[in-house]
Amino acid sequence: MTVTAPSSTPSPEAPDLPVEGSLAGFRIGVTSDRRSADLIDALERRGATVMHAPALKIAPVAADLPLVEDTQQIIAARPDYAVITTAYGLRRWSEAADAAGVGEALLAVLGESKIYVRGPKARGAVRAAGLTDAGISADETTASLVNMMLGLELRGKTVAVQLHGYTDYRQLDRLRRAGADVLTATPYRWVKPAGANQLPRLIEAVCNGGLDVVTFTSAPAVDAVLSTASEMGCRDAFLAALRGPVAAAVVGPVTAQPLVEAGVSPLIPERFRMGALIRLVGEYLGQHRVLQYPSRYGLIELRGKNLRIDGNPVELAPAPMSLFRALVEANGAVLSREQLAGVLGDGAGEHALDMTISRLRKTLPEASLVATVIKRGYRLQL
Repeated sequence: MTVTAPSSTPSPEAPDLPVEGSLAGFRIGVTSDRRSADLIDALERRGATVMHAPALKIAPVAADLPLVEDTQQIIAARPDYAVITTAYGLRRWSEAADAAGVGEALLAVLGESKIYVRGPKARGAVRAAGLTDAGISADETTASLVNMMLGLELRGKTVAVQLHGYTDYRQLDRLRRAGADVLTATPYRWVKPAGANQLPRLIEAVCNGGLDVVTFTSAPAVDAVLSTASEMGCRDAFLAALRGPVAAAVVGPVTAQPLVEAGVSPLIPERFRMGALIRLVGEYLGQHRVLQYPSRYGLIELRGKNLRIDGNPVELAPAPMSLFRALVEANGAVLSREQLAGVLGDGAGEHALDMTISRLRKTLPEASLVATVIKRGYRLQL
């Protein structure tokens, strides 16, 4: 058996996205609301089947009275330092300030302060607003940005922080412990989207191994998904699936934090961008979820939930597919009846195993592809 293994370190000339069709056969869950159409389109153009269940959406900026109040407080305080964490957040902050009639005043006080930015996109938004920054974090995280600022004289100074929807209170506390008066503004607040049944269906699909990857682009969305799984009584099963057959993929370390705290190690691209996330998902699936096995009946290829034998698609129900994948992964070795019953799970007995083996053989183009080894179990026929 061979497992395809594209390079995990693309050359400088390589495009940011996988080639067309590289995700064919895979099922990917998308939990984002904002820019979800771009992500879904990119995945589907590469052959993936997408299950979309937005966990949260951003509330309309015009109705955000707390943001207006925070903005007026920051303008009155005339901060010595300003922290801009996201480009989108700065744009929405400016829009809300304009709508409240204080847009020019906000830009004026930001222009008088020393601005520190969390990453290149935030720096671009600052410069697009006609402002300049005094520094940028080394790795696009709030923690490293605060590390940089702790080298400044902060005692008695005022620091205005533009939050990005997931508040890292530990970093705000570090600034306060250094003697700074910290004011915050949250330009986008999260609310539950319409279509309340979509997210539970995605969670059930993860628990049942019906998805290959689930993607997250914001930490609040991760929290919302985990909270919903808890309400459904399946948080443990959901996290177990993310540690096993279903990969979690996030756009950056801030988004990853709630998963890491829950004991899940998600896929994180080196560049915290949507294109890099899609590339990483493609590389991971290509390395770990594409199985190829040469047999006397032609090349067997498993891509996620899709099976081809000698180039011809074979449709298998979930239980027979699970058994067949286990036999392919065994690379011709014998699997005992106990091992295969364990693959079926839920305490499957001998009768359930016999029925599933029978269904599998009836569906395959050659029933003898699954060979019985007397008194030992089953194996894939070479």
